[in-house]
Amino acid sequence: MGKQVGAHIVWDWNGTLFHDIDAVIGATNAAFGELGLEQITLEQYRELYCVPVPKFYERLMGRLPTEAEWEVMDETFHRYYDEHRVRCGLADGAAQLLAEWRSAGHSQSLLSMYGHEELVPLVRRFGIEAHFIRVDGRTGPSGGSKAEHMVRHLGALSGVVAARTVVIGDAADDAVAARSVGARAVLYAGGSHSRASLEGVGVPVVDTLGEAVAEAERLAM
Repeated sequence: MGKQVGAHIVWDWNGTLFHDIDAVIGATNAAFGELGLEQITLEQYRELYCVPVPKFYERLMGRLPTEAEWEVMDETFHRYYDEHRVRCGLADGAAQLLAEWRSAGHSQSLLSMYGHEELVPLVRRFGIEAHFIRVDGRTGPSGGSKAEHMVRHLGALSGVVAARTVVIGDAADDAVAARSVGARAVLYAGGSHSRASLEGVGVPVVDTLGEAVAEAERLAM
């Protein structure tokens, strides 16, 4: 008999475990301000947000940003976000949920489109690094899709199978990334997307991370 492969969660970071939506809205508006564009509200952001990010900007501008505009907006966004993320914390109950999942004998990892060099010290600062068997942030330019990163991430995890893996995130892209490797997904409506926009994706949508973990356990068993 081979070793029983357990349930595994791949967590998203921004907007899921890390409650940074206020910093994200501020950074988005700072980026828009650079081009003299209208400021947007949280509701507008959640309704229109999508990846790749230039596509999101196209929805707001009525056209894709030029390469020069994208560079200005991307640089402004990250500069503002880096200044304001220090006031952001983990989502309610996140640390406890991570500890409980681990103590139940399950495994979990973290895959983010946030830069790897910035992500690792942030995760460490919150004292949750030990709960993950792997932490991967984005390497390379920003603006791409999560699916290609998910293939590499899952491939690097020993003893984890896609059929018993559930991705928990706050964006449609998390469900697309899960599908690309044959995993399941649960989407959390407390981050970057509205519940209405997530419900069209075709995977379970929940309002709390506690519900997300319960759903992940059900899907992975």
